[in-house]
Amino acid sequence: MSDTVDDPNMKPSEDPVEISEPLRRAIGERYLTYALSTIMHRALPDARDGLKPVHRRILFAMRELRLNSSGGFRKSAKISGDVMGNYHPHGDAAIYDAMARLAQDFNVRYPLVDGQGNFGNIDGDNPAASRYTEARMTVVAEALLEGLNEDAVDFRDNYDGTLREPVVLPAQFPNLLANGAAGIAVGMATNIPPHNIAELCDACLHLIKYPNAGDNKLLDFVPGPDFPTGGVIVEPPENIAQAYRTGRGSFRLRCRWEREDMGRGQWQIVVTEIPYQVQKSKLIEKLAEVIQTKKVPILADVRDESADDIRVVLEPRSKNVDPEVLMNMLYRNSDLEVRFSLNMNVLIDGVTPKVCSMKEVLRAFLDHRQEVLLRRSRHRMGKIDHRLEVLEGFIVAFLNLDRLIDIIRYDDDPKAALMREDWGREHVRATSEADYRSPPPGDGELSELQVDAILNMRLRSLRRLEELELLREQSELMEERATLEDLLDSTDLQWARIAEQLRETRKTFGKDYENGARRTGFGEAAEAEDVPIEAMIDREPITVVCSRMGWIRAMTGHIDLSRDLKFKDGDGPRFIFHAETTDRLLLFGSNGRFYTLGAANLPGGRGMGEPVRLMVDLPNEAEIVDLFVHDPGRRLLVASSAGNGFVVGEADVLAQTRTGRQVLNVKDDERALVCCPVAGDHVAVVSQNGKFLVFPLAELPEMGRGKGVRLQKYNMARGRQGALELDGGLSDVTTFDWADGLKWPMGGGKTRHEPDMTDWLGKRAATGRKAPRGFPRNMRFSG
Repeated sequence: MSDTVDDPNMKPSEDPVEISEPLRRAIGERYLTYALSTIMHRALPDARDGLKPVHRRILFAMRELRLNSSGGFRKSAKISGDVMGNYHPHGDAAIYDAMARLAQDFNVRYPLVDGQGNFGNIDGDNPAASRYTEARMTVVAEALLEGLNEDAVDFRDNYDGTLREPVVLPAQFPNLLANGAAGIAVGMATNIPPHNIAELCDACLHLIKYPNAGDNKLLDFVPGPDFPTGGVIVEPPENIAQAYRTGRGSFRLRCRWEREDMGRGQWQIVVTEIPYQVQKSKLIEKLAEVIQTKKVPILADVRDESADDIRVVLEPRSKNVDPEVLMNMLYRNSDLEVRFSLNMNVLIDGVTPKVCSMKEVLRAFLDHRQEVLLRRSRHRMGKIDHRLEVLEGFIVAFLNLDRLIDIIRYDDDPKAALMREDWGREHVRATSEADYRSPPPGDGELSELQVDAILNMRLRSLRRLEELELLREQSELMEERATLEDLLDSTDLQWARIAEQLRETRKTFGKDYENGARRTGFGEAAEAEDVPIEAMIDREPITVVCSRMGWIRAMTGHIDLSRDLKFKDGDGPRFIFHAETTDRLLLFGSNGRFYTLGAANLPGGRGMGEPVRLMVDLPNEAEIVDLFVHDPGRRLLVASSAGNGFVVGEADVLAQTRTGRQVLNVKDDERALVCCPVAGDHVAVVSQNGKFLVFPLAELPEMGRGKGVRLQKYNMARGRQGALELDGGLSDVTTFDWADGLKWPMGGGKTRHEPDMTDWLGKRAATGRKAPRGFPRNMRFSG
């Protein structure tokens, strides 16, 4: 679409429906309409009754079907069908899902629907189809609806104008906070946790008594959320106060667990409450994955022994494990601890969305209760005035019974005659039972309402006792009317009445109510210390075996290292050494990265083991340079095939993830070649072409990562393809004490000792001299 241009010669459009307007305005207006509809009529709850339109319509439809808490059940399909057909023109699946959630005691703190049948479970299973389940309202839902027949709230037309529905429910308690809410609108969202009704009533009573009370004072009555699934809130109090003061924040929620003694020093952890909105089945799957991936190596097994209650059993790998340490590790790696976000974005007056503090939400509820009280009081006064007018007519009839009978008996139109008759004050006599205060309306004439009531009176009502009863009822109604007039004229009396109603609600849904007591506790989250894995694992000797193809295993005990072992066809031994289950192993790859392996996590020695590449992310093109037991106080000398290297502390090469830690930077045509422990004050380096060089260790820098410095100089030579290549390159590096000289194996169990290395001593990065006589031809210090 585009802007139209006024042209006097242009004929007007013959189609009256066609509208021309700018595209920007057309899209803007329509999107704004959609956004407002989503915000006001779908996603955000009303601060007054805490309900979204679909929930409000479900409860109202159930009330119209007379599905009281003490009555019978009706098919859910009937309920969702009535809601869809009469009030909520959306899909029946969406309506049934909303109704089913109101019946789930693990999702709603105070269920509003009493379901019969399969309404889902905490494992995440869906409810049965609506034709298989039945429902009715709960006592809590009836408390939200009480007063609906007494003009407590406004009504509006339904979507097709054939019926009327309430704009908001009267709500005896602050349901917004009691049951919480969640929704995503356009450009905004809301997420409110559930709370305890008794605590909310206490906060409201305090707010009535002290209207200017601060947000922090309300926390004395409402310390935090009360989730239907229990758990323990470990958020610091200052963070909770900040969240309630601003309407935004979050709460750390943990499971509730206990240590169960199994005898003989054995024990297990039993989780009895899981965090809110965590599906138990997915939680078990996550814990099983944690065990499989060995993220928490001290956890051996998880079992779900739940029935009607929650019972998840966590079995430690060793009885020496500290339960607190195990749970702290599980908090970090599973949904046994979650963070529930608070975003108190609500329709504060039914129209305007606003992020409110807890005080603002409670204030909106109390103002709504005041309005409900005034409207119900005025409605009651109207009923009293109507009844008093009828009673006046009855009393006139009793005081003038003979004349009344004559008119009814002989007059052709008794109704008109009774209305024409003058029943003045002289016909009205005071009685000892009651004081008749008001004469008939007008000049002693009866109204049409009074005449109709007299003509519809039963003959057996013409008794003396009935007259006395009318006088007594009139007196009581006059007294009640005077009380209502005083209530409507006094704000103090209004708040006193509201406070009385809140006390009754607190008593009804307090600790004596089923599940009325607080479920969620509070605790402190001590900062989890990094406890070494070896401190939590039984210390046992093992022998680590790694083949040339990279298959690794741990054999029980310290076996003879020269013993023949089985390997796959075409494979053979590469690394074999003694270790303990509490050790950590370091693997150095030719890509210059260090990888960390837990000795306790290695596969057993009965088979051929597992490929080490399944345990760490070692690329297929990278080779294993070295594998050894980690010693935190040791230093390592690392070097590349190009002759660059440096010294690094072994504590600085530990990796926390499978991807390892990059330490030695190498180019595409280079590779990490050597990793040897530093044990001496001099470095001996030998090249592939037999050049030997010794220089002080002090000339090498100690760093955490990098390319390093040149250890030995190599000449450039023309390769077969004509490109310049290193003539030789690095072959091996070692360290030694100058005073003790250098030793190297000769084969056959013999060792060569060269006590004086002066002939080979030089500056770092020099070319060096020919290797000593008797040096191995493979140019390796390890023989």
